[in-house]
Amino acid sequence: MNALSKQSHKQQPKPNYAAGSKPTKYKRPKKNQPAQSLPFHYQTGGRQTGRRQKQRRAPKARPLRISFLGGINEVGKNMTVFEYENDMIIVDSGLAFPDEDMLGIDLVIPDFTYIKENADKLRGVVITHGHEDHIGSLAYLLKEINVPVYATRLTVGLIKGKLEEHKLLSSARLNEVSPGEHVTLGGFDVEFIHVNHSIPDAVGFAIRCGAGTVIHTGDFKIDATPIDGGMIDLARFGQLGREGVLCMLADSTNAERPGFTQSERKVGESFERLFKNAGDRRIIIATFASNIHRVQQIIDVAQKEGRKVALSGRSLENVVAVGRELGYLKVPDEVLIPLDLIHRYTPKELVLITTGSQGEPMSALTRMALSDHRKVMITPNDYVIISATPIPGNEKTVGRVVNELMKLGAEVVYERMYEVHVSGHACQEELKLMLALIRPKFFIPVHGEQKHLQKHAALARAVGMEPQNILIVDNGVQVELTPDKLKKNGSVPAGQVFVDGSGVGDVGSVVIRDRKHLAEDGIIIIAAGIDHTTGYLTSGPDVVTRGFVYVKESEDLIDEVKRTAEKTLIKCYDRNIREYSAIKNRLRDDVSRLVYERTKRSPMILPLFLEID
Repeated sequence: MNALSKQSHKQQPKPNYAAGSKPTKYKRPKKNQPAQSLPFHYQTGGRQTGRRQKQRRAPKARPLRISFLGGINEVGKNMTVFEYENDMIIVDSGLAFPDEDMLGIDLVIPDFTYIKENADKLRGVVITHGHEDHIGSLAYLLKEINVPVYATRLTVGLIKGKLEEHKLLSSARLNEVSPGEHVTLGGFDVEFIHVNHSIPDAVGFAIRCGAGTVIHTGDFKIDATPIDGGMIDLARFGQLGREGVLCMLADSTNAERPGFTQSERKVGESFERLFKNAGDRRIIIATFASNIHRVQQIIDVAQKEGRKVALSGRSLENVVAVGRELGYLKVPDEVLIPLDLIHRYTPKELVLITTGSQGEPMSALTRMALSDHRKVMITPNDYVIISATPIPGNEKTVGRVVNELMKLGAEVVYERMYEVHVSGHACQEELKLMLALIRPKFFIPVHGEQKHLQKHAALARAVGMEPQNILIVDNGVQVELTPDKLKKNGSVPAGQVFVDGSGVGDVGSVVIRDRKHLAEDGIIIIAAGIDHTTGYLTSGPDVVTRGFVYVKESEDLIDEVKRTAEKTLIKCYDRNIREYSAIKNRLRDDVSRLVYERTKRSPMILPLFLEID
């Protein structure tokens, strides 16, 4: 090359790379290579000339919208919706169990209204793990919208059992995914990341879209010695943190608890001591049905001590069957026996694993405590271990079961007496470690009551996050997320849908209010015959009560109610009031006033009119 050529080459301007990016060596483009895949100086049609080319600005990233349909300010009913451009995905579809004041309600599920309104955008549902508060409402969702579901192997196995009950298994589109794999759902790339929890095959997600990467931890803890041998993938979370995470949504359940959550293996060591303490007595252990690791440890210790194991509780039997089938539970055939055959063995040869660790009214342990179990009778020769901590709000029901068991003579080991339970959720030091590893720009605490969310936010501030980058939300809130900003973006329909028997959503707040009213004060039914044409009282009124007073001891009060009702009906006739709704309202007001004056109670008043031609 001559001097002039060298000088000309030196004057050639360098490519103007975007700020923060590093230059990369590129070969000259091949013929017909798409221009958008090339660096800027090739997109101009060849080598740059001396005149500086004007750079094209990268298109501004569209916002990611996240809507919370459940799992905020509550424990259970987890469901979160992610939307980017014209694509939408759902993380988890859980349920909650009814509160004591939800009389007659079996289950509580999220409101799917927003999802149904945007069904054309929905690309799939991804599930973190197989607990009821994360998969329990999936069957109800799939009845509305048949959308693909992606989950790990055990979680898919547990979902299949639920869909089979609802006769949906043949039509469902279930997809098994392993930790480390990616799933593309429209404009989203979802990476499954292994975490530790109280059930195997739990995962968190790295959700990527044009706005950036969002980490959803799911329920997790950091267990260095897990039962299944697979420690949480901290290396992957750290790598994602180095690559840049826009936002993190993290489990807040144990945000109030200092330190680290103990390893599940600690419970196994406690079981060995407790089995020896039991001596020749029969051992009954209540635990969460889905805690396969706990069940495995019980079976291992029972086998070591030469005891047979029987199961009581349909959900427990289903989980154990799925766990054995998929290889997550190793149970020798000679150890596991049917519950019907326990009478063939002496107490020192038996271990019963049962449901009911939360004092659920219809659970196996509660029925045993109330002497209502068909196959198991509690005696002074029983050693009962409740291997669970009461969920907030369940303390009274658990205490009631413990008291009833003790009345029958059994010795009961419960709560933290002998380390018979460890949590599946991360405590404060683990939460801070995850925040430090992932280093998100923005942070939203999820999965917990308000006190848990507030405490988790305080932990984020303690590790250096700016307060303005932390957002506490509520169910029904939609947030908008861009590379520069996290803000609330209005609200979406969200609430509680009650499942009562086979009915879904047909029992609302008005019905629950009426049930509470009936339960607290009872009902008075006033029946009367009224002439269809004149409105004149032709027979009655008759008074019937239920749950209000014992009639035989309150005949004077019932007679007074009859007289008041008769006066009201005659007065309506005299004033030419013929509209039945108006007559009922006056009758209800007059009788209610009388009853409250006499008893200080407010029973439901139900007028019934029979038209006489």
